[in-house]
Amino acid sequence: MKKITLSSAAVVALCGAVSLTACGSSKSSASGPGPATGGTTSAAVSAPSDAPSSGVGTAGSTASASASSAASAHASTSGKSPTSAPTAPTAPTTPHNDDSYAYTHRCAASQVTLQVSRMTDVPTRRLITVRNNGATSCGLSYFPLVSLGNAQSADHSKDSKPLIPGGLGGPPAYVLYAGKTAYAVLDLNPAGSGTGTATTLDEINVLAADTMPNAATKNFPLGGGSVGKPKLGLYEAGVADAVASMQGANTPQ
Repeated sequence: MKKITLSSAAVVALCGAVSLTACGSSKSSASGPGPATGGTTSAAVSAPSDAPSSGVGTAGSTASASASSAASAHASTSGKSPTSAPTAPTAPTTPHNDDSYAYTHRCAASQVTLQVSRMTDVPTRRLITVRNNGATSCGLSYFPLVSLGNAQSADHSKDSKPLIPGGLGGPPAYVLYAGKTAYAVLDLNPAGSGTGTATTLDEINVLAADTMPNAATKNFPLGGGSVGKPKLGLYEAGVADAVASMQGANTPQ
């Protein structure tokens, strides 16, 4: 075998070349674009750093969308905005049907129905009824205004007026509640029929309350019989009480 001998200069040159090649490769790998393999590694390393950021953004958007959808669904089902307060119920309105209202609101002639009828148990007695047809209470005077006259007479100034109970006082009006009836009893001849003198009276004139105009006066036939010292009771809620009130009448009007 032939032995190859290199000179000192050749050895130094060879080592320099090898060093330059190694250094160039290392520098190129660190700072340059590098080969395809180096690019793949760089992409693989950068991918994980992007993934968490992308994942958080997606989850937040999904949660926000879900909450918005739930709120919309609730609003659609209930018909209300999720933040709207419940509406307070409206209190029902009721008509005035009490004493205090009646004291300041007297009955109008158009609000009541006035009737006079013969009482079958005592022929000389007449039952006066006043019914409230309105939806509120109203006030009557303590008794109806009653006079006995002649339908053909032009002058009623001398018409006969019955006695009434004395010592009146108390509330400003008799309270007639909605849908209720007030009763008053008139006795044409408390001493009994046949004991009175002959009379030309043939008509009973009744005004339901002293606050009503005279034009609201109703006229009813007397129905025969004699008239002697007639008596009239106060308005009462029942017929029996109205009779008792009439029997206590002792005061001229």
